[in-house]
Amino acid sequence: MGGFSGHNLAFTFGLLGNVISFFVFLSPLPTFYQIYKKKSTEGFQSVPYVVALFSAMLLMYYAFLKTNATLLITINSFGCFIETIYIALYIFYAPKKVRTVRLLVVMIGGFGLILILTHFFAKGPIRVHIVGWICLIFSVSVFAAPLFIVIPNVLGFVFGIIQMVLYAMYKDSTKKVVKDQKLPQIQVIVVKEDQKLPELAEQVIDMVKLRAMVCGTDAILDPLPNGHGMSAAFAVAKPNMEVPVTA
Repeated sequence: MGGFSGHNLAFTFGLLGNVISFFVFLSPLPTFYQIYKKKSTEGFQSVPYVVALFSAMLLMYYAFLKTNATLLITINSFGCFIETIYIALYIFYAPKKVRTVRLLVVMIGGFGLILILTHFFAKGPIRVHIVGWICLIFSVSVFAAPLFIVIPNVLGFVFGIIQMVLYAMYKDSTKKVVKDQKLPQIQVIVVKEDQKLPELAEQVIDMVKLRAMVCGTDAILDPLPNGHGMSAAFAVAKPNMEVPVTA
């Protein structure tokens, strides 16, 4: 182990990183083979490939500014080449090409802005440090992007468990409070109409008798079909008058 210097270790790990990055750049090949076979992008998005191209361009610019960065130049040159092919295939088969082209234009414009600002407003080692920090922040942002999905879902999961635990703890106490409360008693008095039927029957009989006395008619009282009362059936009036007949 004593024979390895810092330069050798850096070269070894840099070469290992290039090998891993090479396979990372080739990982979308099955996806684009499927796109080529079906002649459609289906539900795939172009954002990862545009971002990968932007990252490779930044790192290659940093490698040109930094001396003795052959490994960075080689792997990121390959990255720019393969990502450009991916984006071209995506635009060719995408039904909505405007969004991808717009995103690509924004990416190229952003890279050009960084290139101009660092070239004219920073010199020497300061420029290298600024570009290095830009590459670092961008790389961390790319890897931390899924946290925008993970963090809200994790917090929602935790708060959901807390709510269920609190509900399980206090659901019985609410029932006890309801039982302890003395609700006002409501008395309902139901008056049955059957109790008034005899009185109504007597009133009907009196009215029939009175009518018979006044009009001189014969009234026949029949029970109602339901048996609860009396109904009066009045016959045709028989006036007490005689009509003289002449021969």
